[in-house]
Order: sequence, then structure tokens, then C-alpha cells
Amino acid sequence: MSYLLFGVTAFHIVILIILFVATLDNSWWVLSEDETLNLWRDCIYNNSSNSWMCSSVSTNEWFHAVQALMVLSVLFSSFAFMLFMCQLYTMEKGGLFYATGVFQILASLAVFSGAVIYASHVTEFHKDKPEGGHFGHCFVLAWVAFPLCLVSGIMYIHLRKRE
Repeated sequence: MSYLLFGVTAFHIVILIILFVATLDNSWWVLSEDETLNLWRDCIYNNSSNSWMCSSVSTNEWFHAVQALMVLSVLFSSFAFMLFMCQLYTMEKGGLFYATGVFQILASLAVFSGAVIYASHVTEFHKDKPEGGHFGHCFVLAWVAFPLCLVSGIMYIHLRKRE
């Protein structure tokens, strides 16, 4: 039983790390090796001064929705982890982790919605940038986090506390 508990806890921590990196790192859209765009800043590498010059990102409402949904996914998943730890020590034998599963599924839905909105409106977000570019590793991590959160949430719903 302790291996299962360790596995579930480690799986949730990996999901949290992926969500944090996807939300906070600087590579949702890559125009070149010297310019990356993320959810918070638009950064260009200046070769002459060997430094990054950053500016504010799009003011588009859809872009703000993506930002909010990614932050919500991190918050829901963090709350699910804290709730799991509390339930683990306070729940009576035989209880199910429904609340933890629901919050993890909400995190999954939030990251899914944010990634879909970003993918469908990416040209609007970066219309003042030159054509070209591709999705960065943070966008890919968001899509990786979606099924992991969903599987984790379903796993929590079926997980039963034992002695």
C-alpha cells in the first residue's frame, strides 16, 4: 500500500511541476532562437548587449483568458494536492477521495481550455510579429499536463483509503 501512496503522490507532484513550468516558463510561441513569447512577457535577445529585452504581452481578452485558465489549473491542482494530504490523515478507512479527484479534473479542464484557446487564437495574439514561428515547449507541456491531470483525477475518484 505504501508503494501505491508514494506513486500517487509522486505522480501528482510531477503534474504540478509540469503545470508550473508550462505557466511560468518563457516559450509558448517561438519566432526564432532569439525571440520567445510566453503568457507574461515578450522577450527578444539583444546580441550587442548580451541581454534579454522584455515587453508586455497582448492585451487581447482571449489572451487574458488563457493566462487566467493556466493560473487556475495550477491553483486547482495545488489545492487538490493539499486536500489529498489532509484527507489522507483525517479520512476514515474506506473513504474515497472524491473532492481531490474533482479538483484535479477541474485543473485538467482549465489547462485544456487554455491550450485550446491559445491554439485557436495564436495569430491574433501575435499579429504584430513577423510571420512564421512555432509552438514552444510550454505549449506542449500544457497539452501533456491535460491527460495527466485527467488520469490523476479519475484515479483519485476510484482510490479508496485503507489502513
